[in-house]
Amino acid sequence: MTSIGGAEMVDWNLAVATATRLARPGPEVSRDEARAVVAELRRHAKASEEHVRGFTRMGTDGIHDTPVLVVDRPGWVRANVAGFREILKPLLDKMQERRGGSTGGAVLGTVGGKVTGVELGMLLSFLASRVLGQYETFAPSTRELPAGQNGGGRLLLVAPNVVHVERELDVEPHDFRLWVCLHEETHRTQFSAVPWLRDHLEGEIQSFLGETDVDPMTVLERIREAAQALVAGRPEGESDGGGRSLVELVQTPAQREILGRLTAVMSLLEGHADFVMDGVGPDVVPSVGEIREKFQQRRARGASRLDLALRKLLGLDAKLRQYRDGERFVRAVVEEVGMDGFNRVWTSPNTLPTKSEIAAPADWVARVHGKSDD
Repeated sequence: MTSIGGAEMVDWNLAVATATRLARPGPEVSRDEARAVVAELRRHAKASEEHVRGFTRMGTDGIHDTPVLVVDRPGWVRANVAGFREILKPLLDKMQERRGGSTGGAVLGTVGGKVTGVELGMLLSFLASRVLGQYETFAPSTRELPAGQNGGGRLLLVAPNVVHVERELDVEPHDFRLWVCLHEETHRTQFSAVPWLRDHLEGEIQSFLGETDVDPMTVLERIREAAQALVAGRPEGESDGGGRSLVELVQTPAQREILGRLTAVMSLLEGHADFVMDGVGPDVVPSVGEIREKFQQRRARGASRLDLALRKLLGLDAKLRQYRDGERFVRAVVEEVGMDGFNRVWTSPNTLPTKSEIAAPADWVARVHGKSDD
């Protein structure tokens, strides 16, 4: 725990307890059905290694250092709280240093980390029912949630959410489970085959956090704003933030530059995973066309006004754009220079696309391959 003004800034244990208590129950399945789902997801994750490796032509020597964990919603919460705690530690330490004499530090010390923990838990409970799978890049290893020994992360597959969505879409369960595994396995392949990628991302994130120039109370207010929207059902556009995301609300000019680079990388990673899952799909997932169509419709529909408001505030709408824009970038580059030509993107940080190049793939091809449309 990190303390400010003599009080804990975030009660992480309370955040876990709150999220676990408030998380929606998963779909009804018998014990035997649950065991079968877990076993099948593990089999599909294993099979996806060869499918993704063959399609992407990316080496994966380090992949066996990265465990695959099939978890429930509370398991996902615990894993993410551990990751947040790890990656946010420098920022919280910086805030602790600033607590002396600052208004924000004094107020936050009064409010206490238990309030923050409860409100963070409320947000995690909202997200816990929506994530199908996740590659945790910065996951600390624990006995309950192991991670790679050499800086590798871990791959999470959230079994109840997979079952919930496959039932909601009315698609073939075996095909849908493999389709999900193909996407998440692509992320595991990206970080296993590109050793510098994890350190590069961590450096960018820490630079972003290091440039944070807000008092602790501002951060708390934004967390509370999102949490209160959960309770009050506040429609989009009626919050004090005017519909801006948490990240946008705390940006400095230096952070905007860093965020542009991070957005480009995340668009690349998400778009590449979508491209791979659909590229491999026709050979191993017979109903991939139906699954993709229904899944895209689900993304486009969104959910309630409250759900849309929270997605905006948490920046989840930006993530949806990353899938779309990144997939278009990957597809255009592969069509122009082939898979091996696209894979030059993984050479070094200098060959990663910029935010503008994600929108204009020909510019990346011209810069990296020396080719143009002229």
